[in-house]
This record gives sequence, structure tokens and C-alpha cells, in this order.
Amino acid sequence: MSFIHDNFLLSNDQAVRLYHEYAKNEPILDFHNHLPPDEIASNRRFNNLAEAWLEADHYKWRAMRANGTPEELVTGNGDPKEKYLAWAATIPHALGNPLYHWTHLELRGCFGIDTLLNPETAEDIWEKANEKLADPEYSARGMIKRFNVKALCTTDDPTLSTQHHKTIAQDLSMQTVVLPTFRPDQSWGVNHAENFSKWVLKLQNIADKDIHGLNDYLEALAKRVNHFHALGSRLSDHAFPQCFAHFPAEEEARKIFGEAMEGKSANVADTEKFSSFIMLYLCKLYKAKDWTMQIHLGAIRNNSSRLFSSFGPDAGGDSIGDLPQAEKMGRFLNKLQEEDALPRTIFYNINPADNLTVSTMLANFQGEVIGKMQLGSGWWHLDQRDGMVEQLETVANVGLLSRFVGMLTDSRSFLSFPRHEYFRRILSNLLGEWMQDGFVPDDIELVGDMVKRISFQNAKDYLNLPEK
Repeated sequence: MSFIHDNFLLSNDQAVRLYHEYAKNEPILDFHNHLPPDEIASNRRFNNLAEAWLEADHYKWRAMRANGTPEELVTGNGDPKEKYLAWAATIPHALGNPLYHWTHLELRGCFGIDTLLNPETAEDIWEKANEKLADPEYSARGMIKRFNVKALCTTDDPTLSTQHHKTIAQDLSMQTVVLPTFRPDQSWGVNHAENFSKWVLKLQNIADKDIHGLNDYLEALAKRVNHFHALGSRLSDHAFPQCFAHFPAEEEARKIFGEAMEGKSANVADTEKFSSFIMLYLCKLYKAKDWTMQIHLGAIRNNSSRLFSSFGPDAGGDSIGDLPQAEKMGRFLNKLQEEDALPRTIFYNINPADNLTVSTMLANFQGEVIGKMQLGSGWWHLDQRDGMVEQLETVANVGLLSRFVGMLTDSRSFLSFPRHEYFRRILSNLLGEWMQDGFVPDDIELVGDMVKRISFQNAKDYLNLPEK
């Protein structure tokens, strides 16, 4: 029997039935990823497995560094095959790491390869995978089609062109809905005045709106929200270590903005004030347009200055933060609710110690729509079996697991869609164990319907994305 087999991670008969009868064949709605829109628009073809597998995968990069791989073969200009061989030399040491599971799920799901990857098998796998990648069916769009992806949402800075999304939308041969997600994290970056003023200039140009002060700036942001909405976007995305919860008067925000545009970087207190002001403004726009807001909470980014200086962000230098969350989160959400500016919201929490804190805080602000406030799936460093199980158990313990909106890849690779399979197997096994233990009724239709909805339908109903 191969390592990845039909009943992989399924420990009892109930789990097997839940997965195969209710989860396995559901379509994929990948509502948060970092796939490049230009590669979807151009239907990128991959020259080799290294391009498709390693090019932008900071998960693999971290493991390779831990295995002593020279940076030249991680993010450098090393030969693609040598990079792949370095990954093949790393993966046998990753037992217990989700990378080991993902690697072999991807080899099986994408290429039909059941062989364990190691230095002895690397050459054969390289040749077989590259042969498949030469087939047009293994292009970027081919992978999307292969995994029955009904919709996917990329992550897009509002100052960047959306032409690739327009190209995709106009292509009638593309059956998957591909939508942008509004990611304005730089819109409050007044703590770095030089970078902020450059970003504002880009916003001015893309929005075709002269920006002479705060009001102009807000109007330009609103124009981009409207533009994204017209393209079918129904989601925003934000990332911060803590919620912003010190809301200033407009005049104070105007002063902070003006000083930043003159080259004076804001201090910590003023940065939080301006960030709070901008988030409140944006949330009013989201609520008015019936969008869903995503918040990625708690990461500490770019810890290695050496990595950041040589590669930039997203190099694999980010970690779990341990900042206190409850008080600021409560003030933030309460202010939004008071101002009728609280949209449907998904919080992705990166610190497992905060799961109960975040989940119980979200429960204070439920209402209006089914499952309005969501504790999102295990994110980043928690995107593994233990992290997923803990997230699922937390939602079940203090909320309504049956209303959970499920999994996403959060990936930059077109080979990562088997992460949905991974999640569905873990979900099915957890609930199968509950059935076996008598923790929930041994009712396959009752529990199976929940598994099916978490796999796809809940997200479809919750997000209300445009359809083809």
C-alpha cells in the first residue's frame, strides 16, 4: 500500500464514509490565496517541477534552510533541478511536518505519483512530473480545472492594475470564477513616511484622483473599492499583529496624514490612531457593499533582517506573535458595530493560545446573518493536523461548527489545491472519532451533511460571490 492511499488519515469506518460519501467530491471554493492573476490570465506553462513547486513556497524554504540548504538553492539563482534535488534531500527529514503530507498528496493528486520522495527516487519523479507538465492540461488553468475549483479569490493591493482579472473575466473558456480581493495593508503605513507617500502616489495614479489631503485620499480608496466591486470582488483582506482600537477625531487623522505626506513618520501612538481611522472608514464601505472582511491576526513579520534585505517580504521570516488580543479586539469590533460598519468577518488567528479568546470575542458580535463572525481555518503555522483539529474543536465548543466556512489554500502554488483534501480528511476523521466515541450521534446523514456543507456549501452561501 502506498503512503497516500484512499483511506489516508481516516481511522474508522465512520470517518471513511464521511470522507468518501460526503467530502471527497465537493467542489473547491478557494476564497483566500496568493496565486498570481497574470499567470492565470496567461495560462502559465511550467518548464519543470521546480518552477511549479518551489518558486514561491516559503513553507518549503523554511524546511530547506533547517536542513542546511544554501540560500542559493532556496531563493537564489541556483539551477532549478539542483533546487528540486535539495528539496528531495530535505523531505525525508520532515516526518511529522505537514509538508511531508502535502508533498505526497500533491505528487499523487497532481501527477498520479505514489512514490515517496527522497534522493533515491528524485530523478524518476522529476522525469515523470516534467513529462506531465509538458502537457497543456497541466498548465495553471489546467490545475485549477483538475481540482474542480469553482471559484478562487486572489489577494490584490489596490494600487496595482486589475487588467489580468479583466482578461480572465472576459475569457469565456475559463469556467472557474476568479476574483480579486482588496488588500489595503499599506493604506495606514504612516509610520514609514517615505514608503507611505510612494504608495499614496500610486493610489492617486491608479484611481485617477488627485490627492491633496485626507478627504482626497479617502475618496481615492473608495474609488478602488468601487472598482474592485465592479470586477466581482466581495472580499477584503487585512493583516495586523493586533486590532486597531484608538479611534481619533477626523482632524487628528488629517494632521497625521499631512505630516506623513511631508516626510514625517508617525510614532506608534499616532500610527495606531490613523490605522483605526482608516479601518473604520473602509469597514463602512465594506458593510455598505455587503462584503466579507478577512483579518489575519497576530503574525510577527520579517524577523530576519538578513532575509528581508536580500529577498524582501514573504521569504519565510515570519512567526507566531504572542501579543495580548482580547481588549483591543473587543474595542475594535464594538466600534464597528456602533457605527453600523461591521461586515461579515473572518478572523484567522495564528496563535493557538488565542483560539478561545478570539472565538468567544467573535460570539459577542454575532447576528444579522448566519455565522456572521467566523474563526477562520488554521492559518499558516497552524495549517497542520493539530492546528486544524484545535481550531475545529474550538469552534465546536463555543460556536456552531456546522456553520463554519471551511478551508482555503493561502498558497502561491497551483499545485496546492490538495490542501483542501487534507483538511477534508482531517475533518472527516475528527467527526468520525466523535461518532465512534458517542460524543455525537452515530447518524451518518446528520454528520455527513455537516461535513458536506463545511467542505463547500457554507462558504458559497456565506460569501455570495458572483457566478459564471
